[in-house]
Amino acid sequence: MDYADEETIGLLGGRRQSMSTRYHLTRRGAARRLVEIARIANRFDVLHGLTPVKMRLMFEALGPTFVKVGQILSMRSEILPQQFCDELAKLRANADPMPYATVIGVLEREYRRPIDEVFASIDPSPLGSASLSQVHRATLVGGEDVAVKVQRPGVRETMAQDVAIMRSIASTASKVVRKPQVVDLRGVVEELWETFEAETDFRVETRNLVEFNSFCHDFAYMDCPKPYTDLCTEHVVVMDYIEGISVSRPDLLTREGYDLEEIGTKLVDNYATQVLDRGFFHADPHPGNIIVSGGCIVLIDLGMTGRLNGRTRSALRDMIFAVAEQDSPRLADGLLRFAGTEAEVGDYPALLSDLDSIVQEYGTVDLTDLDLSAFLAALTQMASRHGIEVPSSITTVGRALVTLEGTLDEFIPNVNMIEIISKHMAQSKTTSLASDELRRLGAEGHKAVHGLLAALSESRVVSRMLTRGQIRVNLELVGSREPMLLLSDMVNRLTMALIVVGLFVGSSIVYFAGMKPVVFGIPVIGFLGYVVAFALSLWIVADIYIKGRRARK
Repeated sequence: MDYADEETIGLLGGRRQSMSTRYHLTRRGAARRLVEIARIANRFDVLHGLTPVKMRLMFEALGPTFVKVGQILSMRSEILPQQFCDELAKLRANADPMPYATVIGVLEREYRRPIDEVFASIDPSPLGSASLSQVHRATLVGGEDVAVKVQRPGVRETMAQDVAIMRSIASTASKVVRKPQVVDLRGVVEELWETFEAETDFRVETRNLVEFNSFCHDFAYMDCPKPYTDLCTEHVVVMDYIEGISVSRPDLLTREGYDLEEIGTKLVDNYATQVLDRGFFHADPHPGNIIVSGGCIVLIDLGMTGRLNGRTRSALRDMIFAVAEQDSPRLADGLLRFAGTEAEVGDYPALLSDLDSIVQEYGTVDLTDLDLSAFLAALTQMASRHGIEVPSSITTVGRALVTLEGTLDEFIPNVNMIEIISKHMAQSKTTSLASDELRRLGAEGHKAVHGLLAALSESRVVSRMLTRGQIRVNLELVGSREPMLLLSDMVNRLTMALIVVGLFVGSSIVYFAGMKPVVFGIPVIGFLGYVVAFALSLWIVADIYIKGRRARK
């Protein structure tokens, strides 16, 4: 057993493998990859500008990492112009097939035994070939008809190398040029890293298949392939092979007696359930991943999925209702909750004004005319202008909905996705609001009970200290400094006035007593008292006059 690649623990803490160690990255490899990227960029004449189509073709030529970058950027209109985003949304990770011998080699390395002990046969011709993996039809030794998804050798190292290069560039750029675009670039790179980690570990897809299978049990018209978990590894997925007709073949579906409108309606309604009710959804519903078989809609390729927690789903529903009801304050509240930010917006009136514009533009159109992609782009751009950091989950949801909308527009045009989602929300509004309210009340009640118990416990300690005379109170009057200074000044003047009066009275008593020696017919002690009293009187008058003028200024 090789212990070098394992994590360790010790007295000084654990030792985790770095990205370079885990994926065998070297400076020589990075330099070689940079030269390759530069060569491809030069082929597309990047220095003289890129059109949307040339950018899409260049990303496809650069490989799977840049295909993912393009797919993420397609929903980031705050970084790229909208026409570029629209073109990058067409990116698909198709690639030339890898040799059959390479496929067999990967399977032998994964299973560490002869292939004929696992598979009775494997079709040499692939069912599909992407830049990340390739799928073949096969038969297990037990006779089961399966699809085998095999990861391309070296693709993880290439993608890790690309991400490491992008991280370095983004980190350096953020130190030199501190602009919002650079921050967004770093966010895209980190989102790409998370996507890379999930999509290149096929055990994640296996778990997604198991979970989605459980979800489909509640719907007679939905299905997805069942994985053979004992045969699934980090680089191989084995699942049921399902023969069906892709939704990209509406003519074939019609010929087989299927109702296209029914298929589209059920697909969208179920997708609304995935996103808004369950919070676990297929994140790449393009035509190649949706087939119809035996009266069921089957979603395949669960490599890309999205998740939304209850708070996020509630905020998303509120935002959709706010747009429909043209309620800008409610939309602002939902946006802030969706972003998960606790900080206040710097210019809330300006935020409401921008949201008014979005509501007026998109909330007043008929559902059949709503441009979902443009709406999400406008909302994202507006949030960016106000410093509201929208989480990556909205990118995933938005990209998935736009992909599904494009699929329907092209192949099942009579089905309006937005209208179906709105009906779904209206039907589940009462139930969802009631359950959300009960959940909220339960959480608040839980906090209140614990707060009350804590207060009772503290009050017992306080009462015990009070009976022992151990209570001390530190009292601070907020904003009391100026009044206290004025009061102190008044007391000082009053004290001086009393001293002056005392001197005058005392000196007069000495005068009438006729004490000697005498100066100017006045006893010396009385004379000195009159002089001091007069001087202090002048000082009090001058002080009142000077401070009065200063206060008026």
